[in-house]
Amino acid sequence: NNKMYSFINITGLAVSLTVSILLLLWVSDELSYDRFNVNAANIYKLAAKFDDQNIWNKTPAPAAIYARKDIPGIADACRIRDNGDVSVFEYNGKQITESHNCFADASLFRMFTFHFIEGNPQHPFTDAHSVVLSETTAKKFFGNEDPMGKVLKVNDKKLYRVTGVIKDMPANSSIHYNIIFNFKQLEDEYDTAGYFKTLNTNWDLYSYDTYVLLKPNANPALAAQKMGMIHRSHYDIPANKHLAYLFVPLTKLHLYSLDGKAQGMMVVRVFLIVAIMVLLIACINYVNLITARAIKRSKEISIRKIIGAGKVELFMQLLSESLLTFLIALIVATGIIYLVMPLYNNLSGKNMVFEPWSPSVLMAYGLTMLATLLLAGIYPAIMLSSFKPLEAMKGRIGGIGSKANFRKVLVVVQFSFSIMLITSTIIIGKQLRYIREKNLGYDKQNVFSFRMHNISDHYDAAVTELMQQPGILGVTESGADIVNNSSGSSDIDWDGKRADQQSFTIIQMPVERNFLQVMGIQLAEGSGFTGSPADGANFILNETAIKEMGIKKPVIGKRLTFHGIQGIIAGVVKDFHFQDMHQKIPPLLIQYDKVPNGIMYVRTTGRDAPRAIAAAEKIWKEYNAGYNFDYSFLDSEFNDLYKTDIHTGQMFDCFAVIAILISCLGLFGLITFIAESKVKEIGVRKVLGASVPDIVMLLSKDFLILVLIAAAIAFPVAWYGLSSFLQGYAYHTELSWWVFALAGIIALCIALITISFRAFKVAMANPVESLRTE
Repeated sequence: NNKMYSFINITGLAVSLTVSILLLLWVSDELSYDRFNVNAANIYKLAAKFDDQNIWNKTPAPAAIYARKDIPGIADACRIRDNGDVSVFEYNGKQITESHNCFADASLFRMFTFHFIEGNPQHPFTDAHSVVLSETTAKKFFGNEDPMGKVLKVNDKKLYRVTGVIKDMPANSSIHYNIIFNFKQLEDEYDTAGYFKTLNTNWDLYSYDTYVLLKPNANPALAAQKMGMIHRSHYDIPANKHLAYLFVPLTKLHLYSLDGKAQGMMVVRVFLIVAIMVLLIACINYVNLITARAIKRSKEISIRKIIGAGKVELFMQLLSESLLTFLIALIVATGIIYLVMPLYNNLSGKNMVFEPWSPSVLMAYGLTMLATLLLAGIYPAIMLSSFKPLEAMKGRIGGIGSKANFRKVLVVVQFSFSIMLITSTIIIGKQLRYIREKNLGYDKQNVFSFRMHNISDHYDAAVTELMQQPGILGVTESGADIVNNSSGSSDIDWDGKRADQQSFTIIQMPVERNFLQVMGIQLAEGSGFTGSPADGANFILNETAIKEMGIKKPVIGKRLTFHGIQGIIAGVVKDFHFQDMHQKIPPLLIQYDKVPNGIMYVRTTGRDAPRAIAAAEKIWKEYNAGYNFDYSFLDSEFNDLYKTDIHTGQMFDCFAVIAILISCLGLFGLITFIAESKVKEIGVRKVLGASVPDIVMLLSKDFLILVLIAAAIAFPVAWYGLSSFLQGYAYHTELSWWVFALAGIIALCIALITISFRAFKVAMANPVESLRTE
């Protein structure tokens, strides 16, 4: 009988259910990380802690060996090292690029639940040159052939035999590789390379992810304490006096930082709150419209009571109406979810599947139904079934629902949520813009990069040829990724180092002689590399490293020893970002790369970029015949570093807009009802000379005051929450006062537009028609 109000209720609930269920799916996916592992509750990742500000997620290679051997509570241990350098594979004349590779101990497959299709999980490798492939990668390489025993040539050099095929590692796994090489090969290569230590006796090189499996009821804190003692017993230097190990639970790796801060978990909590907010906004719409229309329903209910209907019977009838509204909204929501799921996956950067009968979705349905019925069904049913028939027939209804104050409170709550979401949207967008526009300390524009592979043997010739191209401004090389470099060591000594000075990890970056100039990195003092033999004993540090070491001026010329190489500090560069902005810039040591074999960086002009890429591809094909030329621009790599932040921001923007629209929908319905209930008053006022603006102000002013009250409530809550959000970034934007002012103005404008749309229509109506309604 009331199509418009039914439409508003069903639409609001359907959209809010869609948003809530989509967000709950995302939350469920985030919370599920690594929990598929049978041993998930007993697996821990090792982290080295030098002090509260310096916690390293890598460990030396020997840590896993001695943990397994000397700590009674540890059942097994494994090491993993990412192997991004290995990416070009060849089989039967067919070349394929694959970059998600690693070296790992065989114990990886005993500790983690990665299902074998072929091969033996207890003995996955038969020798140092064995390799295990994921199912998708095996099909990519061999098609329908049996991959077992097949030989792959890697980087046109080494041969590896396939000894196992596993199902693709789940998307919700912190460990995610397509190709796993035997860690034994890494040991053999290191031990025969002429270093002063073997890999398994080198306690200085923090380059390996180490996981341990604890025995049931083992104490991780005691095991961590024992691990620190073992490390110091094998490498007892003053700098390691305060070195400690942390055992980080596998199930917390995805959502918590190493020191226990809820970085990702904070986002999960925020989205859970948004899901609740959106559902509450729709429920408030429902309660407001039901209670607002109570007078019109009171006579119907009173007649039912007079002819014998009991309170329980009326309560169940009214509750069933709410349940029917919910079920219709749920059916509509399910259809919407099916339609938007591909778009939602693209927006969230995930690959979630919506299965209505899956336990997680059924639980989401159950929770939203329970919440909706409690909030939007039971209260209106109690209120309406409690009318006194004779009073209600006269239009006099007792109880809180008849009072405008209750509806005003709900409007304030609703718009408080909306203003919080508007403020959050502005700040999240401001922070992402800050990241994109912040001076990184180097110039990432118009630079593309690629791994050289065989070009490394012809580096000088390749650079000479590229520099002859008119669109190329500079060519250089680095053994580390400038966008995201985390390879470090604590094996460092220098003039003036105190005996009690705490150890710390310094990131290392081997570079070609002109790297600083091509990348636009500024020297604070000293000089860069020249390519002379003396550069092998020259080191360049960043400003943070100088502060961390406590080196006093003059810095240039001070003795420094790194990994057994004795040299001097030749220069100091201004701090530049080589990791994401969630963390502060760490200490950095730049050394001369005598044998360039890493990543080639080519700086070009924006206009001539296609010609520069074509020239680089020509050289690539000359030295890497038959292999795909894969390159990327630095600004694209930089955006990939913040992919999760960008997806989170996009999702928040989208759902905030939807929540605000739902609020507007409810406000439109409420103002429509109020306009209908005041139709005679409006008619009389117009006859007495009231203008259209007067009528609009009559209908609008109370709501605008409520929005201002909502802003006063929302701002402190938003300030507190957003301050916590920004603390997750070491470098962040300011929480400026104008953000809150802008959010308040936007909320006022949205409310005013929504109200005015209906108010103008009522104000323009013929007063004679209005007065005839009786």
